[in-house]
Amino acid sequence: MRKLLMSAAALAALSVGFGAHGETVAITNAKILTAGPAGEIASGTVVIKDGKIASVGPGAAVPAGARVIDAHGGVVSPGFFATGSLLGATEVGSLGNDLSVNNPEIGASFDIQYGLNPGSVQFPVARLGGLTSAVVLPIPAGRRGGDAGEETDEEDASAYTAGPSGEGSKSHGLFSGQGAVIDLGSGETILTKAKVAMVAPFGSGGAAIAGGARGAEFVALKEAFADVREYMKNRAAYDRAGLRDLGLSKGDLEALIPVVEGRMPLVANVSRASDIRQVLAFARDEHIKLIINGGQEAWKVAAEIAKAGVPVLLNPLDDRPESYEELAATMDNAGRLSAAGVTVALEATGGSARERETRYGAGNAVSHGMAYDAALKAITINPAKIFGVADRTGSLEPGKDADLVIWTGDPFEPLSQPTAVFIHGQAQPMTSRQTELRDRYKDLGRPLPPGYTHP
Repeated sequence: MRKLLMSAAALAALSVGFGAHGETVAITNAKILTAGPAGEIASGTVVIKDGKIASVGPGAAVPAGARVIDAHGGVVSPGFFATGSLLGATEVGSLGNDLSVNNPEIGASFDIQYGLNPGSVQFPVARLGGLTSAVVLPIPAGRRGGDAGEETDEEDASAYTAGPSGEGSKSHGLFSGQGAVIDLGSGETILTKAKVAMVAPFGSGGAAIAGGARGAEFVALKEAFADVREYMKNRAAYDRAGLRDLGLSKGDLEALIPVVEGRMPLVANVSRASDIRQVLAFARDEHIKLIINGGQEAWKVAAEIAKAGVPVLLNPLDDRPESYEELAATMDNAGRLSAAGVTVALEATGGSARERETRYGAGNAVSHGMAYDAALKAITINPAKIFGVADRTGSLEPGKDADLVIWTGDPFEPLSQPTAVFIHGQAQPMTSRQTELRDRYKDLGRPLPPGYTHP
């Protein structure tokens, strides 16, 4: 209770503008979870200067003239990542999203960066859960109506085919498009890095696109990558219509070049252990970088995934056989994979309004066998490394962006609350539409708005 009272006082102090641009801020008397080489620091100081972390450690000096925030023994952590997120691309799931496309000419070339909304009302909610970054990934066209990434019916093959009435080239539907990393700051510029990965559905979803069978998808993918390589060698011939017909549009061919060259990873949405084995073999044969997304049965092939050096994005709360592809789903998945040497990043569930629960998922992973430090890294530095932004964020190290959170206690403990959130060294508002509505109506003696008192 004492810490919660102190957090309210700290919040009131922070609301007056700590971390203004160019200001030096020193956070003292804090337990620091760096998620970096320094590990956990029992009591230390973090110094922020010009939006960057200037120093961090038990002996970090407070610069003259710095604004000092006493954490009162609370915890400082890196800002968390919402991985596989819908943030910035949807508000209400039933009204659709900007994460999918059903167009006969656009598949791999679909780039979600252009539809992201910096003014999303979901951002403040996410920040109050300690989130400062998000990895936003496209979803297959067949799932465009939902918000929470619900499973798509296997029989709905038409929803996965590109083109009017399913008459377009199915090769386009093999690829869902390109994801991006964003920050969740209150400003207008949120894009951290675009084109961080290409997404493709496998398992029953990929089979539906390719004509109904899993084997057909791999044939179609191999042909698509062969077309990309042919295009790369004969661009001039393609431009003068002197090349054989290719199954992809020029935009998709261009978009897939970084994948074929091994510069952009392919995020494979896949659940079943046998499907994961096939995807690993496909990536090895095609010499492409791979990321497994979903991976409900990944623990069964953990050794193979670790040997291949492939990271896994997963929801640590998946523990029910919601389909025949997830019969072996278990909440031990994250812990078993991490123990086997697999790089794991944790995702949330329930749509953009519940991304704030990412830290609760990490806590559940710890309770089911994942080491605490591994769970911390799975929502901080691991997604930063997987998607190529670890040089900027994901851990508390000098020179990185000052994306961090001050907590009243252990961030995996639901009763702990953030007292301050910094993104690029800027203190973020500690309110959301929900807290504003709460404050507006919690005093029953306060006059109601005119709409409540007049017909």
